[in-house]
Amino acid sequence: MFSLFRRPHYSSEITNFIEEMRQKKPTLEAEQRAGRALLWDKHLDRESLEEFSEARVAQQPYVYQTQPTNK
Repeated sequence: MFSLFRRPHYSSEITNFIEEMRQKKPTLEAEQRAGRALLWDKHLDRESLEEFSEARVAQQPYVYQTQPTNK
């Protein structure tokens, strides 16, 4: 397939930098995945989530409104 916009044998500075990093540290991608798993990839307990949603208290229309006092 021919593309008008393809520049043959061109790679940007960023691409070169990333490839160089991968060559210097081949475990980089695995470390990134481990970090993601530590912070983001969590097992969700469906029962707890359902209980949390049932226990949720409805928010007032205007959050900063205090309870009216009788004057």
